[in-house]
Amino acid sequence: MPREFAALSIVRRIGDPPKARGSQTAETCPDVFELSDGRFAVIGTEATATLDDLLPHGVTRAAHERIVVIDRETIIRAKRDIPDA
Repeated sequence: MPREFAALSIVRRIGDPPKARGSQTAETCPDVFELSDGRFAVIGTEATATLDDLLPHGVTRAAHERIVVIDRETIIRAKRDIPDA
């Protein structure tokens, strides 16, 4: 585990759990979590290879970063729990 993540913990789920969004199996469970340092962790479908070349001009991604896709319902339900700036 990279050192920057060693002391992190998950503080809370952001939005509804997958089951409340209709997931009846463990096969499709996108989710969003707030971390103890204020960042967010996302469980989604890894899509870097597919979407990397489609990023808009000027958008960059570090070698260690990945593009993750989550469904619209997950992010809309999470929106109400995301703190204002």
